[in-house]
Amino acid sequence: MITSKTSFIALIGNPVNHSLSPIMQNAALEYLGLDLIYIAIPCKDEDLKLVLNSLKKINCKGLNITIPYKEKVFDLCSEISPIAKKLKAINTLKLNSEQKWSATNTDVEGFIYPLKTVNLTKKQSMVLGSGGAARSVIQGLINLNLSTITVVSRNKSSLDAIIKNFGNQIEIHGLLNNDNQTQNLIEEADLIVNTTPIGMKTITNEANVLPYGETFWRSLSSKTIVYDLIYNPAPTPLLKFSAKKGCITIDGLQMLVAQGVKSLSFWTNGLEVPFHIMNDALKKYLKKIDPNF
Repeated sequence: MITSKTSFIALIGNPVNHSLSPIMQNAALEYLGLDLIYIAIPCKDEDLKLVLNSLKKINCKGLNITIPYKEKVFDLCSEISPIAKKLKAINTLKLNSEQKWSATNTDVEGFIYPLKTVNLTKKQSMVLGSGGAARSVIQGLINLNLSTITVVSRNKSSLDAIIKNFGNQIEIHGLLNNDNQTQNLIEEADLIVNTTPIGMKTITNEANVLPYGETFWRSLSSKTIVYDLIYNPAPTPLLKFSAKKGCITIDGLQMLVAQGVKSLSFWTNGLEVPFHIMNDALKKYLKKIDPNF
């Protein structure tokens, strides 16, 4: 029950009305018996500094940061974890003992979670897209000790930047999506990760759209694991296509939950957070709004 003593955690972004974080976080907070609630707060760009400074003054215990502010909050934090610095992105804040924001990023651990039972040491992988999500994925693949990573993108400038950023840690190659070399690399890949938004459920999206088009996927092998960071619809067009090829498929729901688990643990100073409670709450909610989920 919410009382005058109840504190809160908030998601800050623009927009935030689509977010599933309040569903899973409030389920976990209730299960753990914590006098906390989780809310989503839309915030305009010009108000970001004012909002974050104001939240320090009231009973806010932590924040999630989402698009478009994952880079913009750097200047508002007094402590930033090495992983957040490496990724150039922050998604979780809490107040330290001096009432200043301490920041980290939980996306890498979220991404790795569904892959923990898979031996990918010295294997080959391909990452589709070169935006912020790709950075978390690449760092996760480095942590899993893969041998080589190929990043495929439509954007040459962001592709070059991401290769430069991670090139000293692993053998990493960049290709534009229309490069003929992609076919051989798709066939040989042990793991392919889609970080692009293609296939996400929207009103305007065409049905059965695959990242970079169906021709791009013609050499996909049944031995390849295909991981799509998108979780709605479930399965995505890419995962449907891959399953028909005989591939093992992974959607983004577990990543979403796992990064949320890590954030809640960060806010509560290492409390053990139940993955299954968050996961079940999300599945129940998604099933309710879409019986085909």
